[in-house]
Amino acid sequence: MRRKQPFALMTAASFTSLGLLLATPLWAWDGIVEKQTFEMGSFTTQGGETIPNVTVGWEAYGELNDARDNAILITHFFSGTSHAAGRYNADSEPTGYWDAIIGPGKPLDTDEYYIISSDTLVNLGANDPNVITTGPASINPDTGEPWGMDFPVVTIRDFVEVQRALLESQGIESLHAVMGASMGALQAIEWASAYPERVERLIPVIGGGVADPWLLATLSAWAAPIRLDANWNEGDYYDGEPPTEGLKEALKLVTLNANHWQWANEAFNRDWADDARDPAQDINARYAIEQTLDDIAGARAKISDANHLLYLVRANQTFMAGYGDSLEAGLAAIEAPTLMLYSENDLVFAPEGVRRTAELIEADGTEVTLETLEGNRGHLDGVVSIEQASDTLREFLQ
Repeated sequence: MRRKQPFALMTAASFTSLGLLLATPLWAWDGIVEKQTFEMGSFTTQGGETIPNVTVGWEAYGELNDARDNAILITHFFSGTSHAAGRYNADSEPTGYWDAIIGPGKPLDTDEYYIISSDTLVNLGANDPNVITTGPASINPDTGEPWGMDFPVVTIRDFVEVQRALLESQGIESLHAVMGASMGALQAIEWASAYPERVERLIPVIGGGVADPWLLATLSAWAAPIRLDANWNEGDYYDGEPPTEGLKEALKLVTLNANHWQWANEAFNRDWADDARDPAQDINARYAIEQTLDDIAGARAKISDANHLLYLVRANQTFMAGYGDSLEAGLAAIEAPTLMLYSENDLVFAPEGVRRTAELIEADGTEVTLETLEGNRGHLDGVVSIEQASDTLREFLQ
């Protein structure tokens, strides 16, 4: 297994020069992206349940070539969407979460590759106008009411199967690469395990081959505040008051666990949220980090759905590559050269588990490169610090 040391970011000048050399003048993506819709009349889950009228949103950057062999699939993280790069219009914010590496002349070069990403089933942002997903908040055509907790349990493999149908609808039978962060890494790994003949390169970022006991417990903690909110009402809240407070607390835990204590200590010290209110004197006063996490969670809760979070938790908890009898067999099925990017400060996916995943993929001779991402954000460095891996990504994809 090759281990590469972290390297410095490229200078703006060198990055621009390299981009100009690699770009072709025939077609250039201008950074504006359109959310599109993919529909399936029905979908059968790995558990054997049928979901009618499945709809997911998707985005693409770059052009599919005539041979249809230049596609790179981006699979998104737990709270993410298909918006991996670009903007919906010239004035819109924000850009996609991996805009630093997707675009003309960037490592995932849209002058060379067709980059495609889709919203998953049970996407957390069910109330986001830029998300298209089917899940508990969707209408069950048999009842005319939201599914609620009657929605079938779905898995990471189910996410992959919907993506496979989307790709096949465009005539794409193989992938130049599949790449994703966190929950996206699980999908990428499952793609390479389930369909080794279709995946030429695998790039899991901040994720491993199985939901280990630590992750099982972490995910359970994320779900608990929702179930404790009286408004959750066993998932039947669509005609009443949603469990907003429970959802906020859940999202606060997600944000906290996805970061690292270094970030918290460096960004906040022990500052008060209100300079005029001393927490040592006022039981209702807050520290700055408490208020910040609440503000982030409150904003996120407005576009999220509590039941969708619970279903995402279960999809992640049930993950084991290949969904067979053993993790070893699931990872042995992977034949694609693999680049694993991870953080030694990750508090969600234990670094030891990531390294073990790499060892098991490599055990039968599959080429694996393992590289760390540096930063003070822990798990989130797989998103916010991804540009560090630009040189490695460019080389690996070519």
